[in-house]
Amino acid sequence: MNKLTACERLDIIRHKNRPTVRDYIPVIFDDFYEMHGDRLYGDDGAVIGGVGYFKGKPVTVLCTVKGRNLDENKASNFGMPHPEGYRKALRLAKQAEKFNRPVICLVDTSGAFCGIEAEERGQGEAIAKNLMEFMALKTPVITVILGEGGSGGALALAVCDELAMLENSLYSVISPRGCASILWKDAAREREACEVLKITAEDLTKFGVCDYTIEEAEGGAHNDMLTTADNISEYLEGALERNLKKGLDELLNERYTKFRKIGEFEEF
Repeated sequence: MNKLTACERLDIIRHKNRPTVRDYIPVIFDDFYEMHGDRLYGDDGAVIGGVGYFKGKPVTVLCTVKGRNLDENKASNFGMPHPEGYRKALRLAKQAEKFNRPVICLVDTSGAFCGIEAEERGQGEAIAKNLMEFMALKTPVITVILGEGGSGGALALAVCDELAMLENSLYSVISPRGCASILWKDAAREREACEVLKITAEDLTKFGVCDYTIEEAEGGAHNDMLTTADNISEYLEGALERNLKKGLDELLNERYTKFRKIGEFEEF
């Protein structure tokens, strides 16, 4: 079991050389063809979507993408999608449903972009519609959290039949910095919030949120991207095999039940 603290994992997933989806896609998928635009406003560099082959099977691939240098980060808005990114993802997911292709989502985002222009173009509605539509999507959906999985910006591509996390990744209702800003009015307490939130793969497996933990190369994916990619590929192969054999009613009922059972609460 990974003994690193949440803070230590945060440092790993923010390492400047950590692989991005642009590194993983050509290794895991064959003949990937990227598609662009939401048919409403424009294209969003923070979300990559397209079709390709996985182990000879056609699949739709949807990803949030970060950069590793300033130019790449500017092109991808530092991994924070606009509403057109989520609408692009939904357009391609509906296309996958039409042609009976499984959907594979690779997520690495600190959260959806919260600028004025994103709100003007319907950020909240775009995320909410993805949550609703993905819940009823009539094809298997598999999601892997590669690094950061921040709030609704990540969940918009994580309403799925199986959720897996790389062992150093984090998945949270809010970013640690955002939590510290709200809870203590002090963003500098980000690392303290990181521990309090319980957002590691081990924590989320206990809570029933994460279904599988995927091993990374020793010291983090940046030390050996190919080994980590092989582990992701091995998981995806098994996940697709498990879910493609299910009937449609079984698939949708289990997906609904998966999200209904997450979390515990008491009413007074």
